Amino acid sequence: MEKLEELLTHITSRININLKPMGIDVEPILKNAIPRERHLLYYAFYALTTDHPLSFRFTNSSLGGTYFLGKTLVDRSVLYKSDIRGDELKRKGDVVEFDGIKTKLFYNEVIRIINSYLVKTLVHNYSHNPEIPEVFKILNTVAMHYSNIHGTTTEGVFLGPFATVDFSYMHNCVVGEYAYVQAGDLSRQVIEPGRVWIRYNGLFEFNYIYPEGVLKKYISMDENGSLSGEFFDHVDERKEDFLPIYSSISPEPFEGKGDGAYVSPYAVLKGNCTIGDNALVAQRAHVEDSVFGNGSNAQENCYIMNSVYEGLDITAHGAKVINTRLGNKVFVGFNSFLHGKKPEHITVGRNSIVMPHTIIDSDEPIAIPENSMVWGHVTCQADLATQCMTLDAMSAATDITMGNMTFKGDGKAFVDAFRERIEHILEANGAYYNGTENTRGHAQKTQDACFNILQPFQSGPEQGMYPSMTIGD
Repeated sequence: MEKLEELLTHITSRININLKPMGIDVEPILKNAIPRERHLLYYAFYALTTDHPLSFRFTNSSLGGTYFLGKTLVDRSVLYKSDIRGDELKRKGDVVEFDGIKTKLFYNEVIRIINSYLVKTLVHNYSHNPEIPEVFKILNTVAMHYSNIHGTTTEGVFLGPFATVDFSYMHNCVVGEYAYVQAGDLSRQVIEPGRVWIRYNGLFEFNYIYPEGVLKKYISMDENGSLSGEFFDHVDERKEDFLPIYSSISPEPFEGKGDGAYVSPYAVLKGNCTIGDNALVAQRAHVEDSVFGNGSNAQENCYIMNSVYEGLDITAHGAKVINTRLGNKVFVGFNSFLHGKKPEHITVGRNSIVMPHTIIDSDEPIAIPENSMVWGHVTCQADLATQCMTLDAMSAATDITMGNMTFKGDGKAFVDAFRERIEHILEANGAYYNGTENTRGHAQKTQDACFNILQPFQSGPEQGMYPSMTIGD
């Protein structure tokens, strides 16, 4: 494993150059986060569809268990069981608009990952960086277990476990565990663990910070990169369910799904599951004894158990939904944790928004009213007094403090932005597919996807590394 050790040393030095001013040393974390033998155990794989250009290049990297879709270049990086989704990469000739200024792409957008170390990380390209619309760049970046890089270019960034960076562009930043950031252009910022920060172009700013001591119950990482807490325990207890499908070259497809629906062969479905028309269950999703109404979805690293989705419900990357009933068109944000103790112990009314990185964990029933938004750490119905409000009330707000949440700016713009995003997700996933070409989405475009495996060297100095290769153009 000489080449792998050299690669880890190289990545460590590049990232520490960026992050030393921020007080971070990634050497002990990179040294211990993935046992060396695991780099040999898992295939990498890439998807082929007629809707996504065949264009991959991998050089000087280790890719164990990682999934690729869309034009991607990986150089001098370690990607372990990550998901690199380029299904919304822009094409040559597309016109994009940033703050009223339009520009045309002069070549197909590409995901470029260089000098980086991603562990069980979801990368979704939908870039919002106006400076380089042709390149979705992840450079000198560490992203720990179950973090999300969504629409965010990163240069010299450290993401703690279960952290999310969303619709931003970041330079030399540290994002603590279970923090969520959607705040535009950020440089030399340290985002404390458990902070939920949403800011847009001077229009509005939402801030929430988890009370001291709460997060330790759910997620904690020591100085060597070892994880503990309920979030980690929940996924760790179910990891064996994925072994049969990730050990197979051609996993068995799920039968009985509705018309226009897609269930990835790399998802786990257990028990009695119903998948409605135009629903989508992405790779690495885990669904057990649950009902998905028409147009609903479970994105990557979601865990859904004993739950009912009435229809058009969105479960964003990494969310966990247990013993819960979602009314029609409910959005459950990134890495949220809805943990009812009995069937339908948690109910969320229709057209409601569960904010990213929300924890609803209670021994008593919890009912979120329809047309509401909820955030923070909810342990009983009474907590909703300071962590839930109607969308109408939020739309009328300009300056609010409720418990550990503050909001300033245009409440209507804030609510409208969420509603527009929910519609974009539903449309992009094909939830409204009616048989016409212009209503096709991810659920329909991946119906005929085929998957090809890549294998690492099993011996010699290259052990654990992948051959350098170019696939497609």
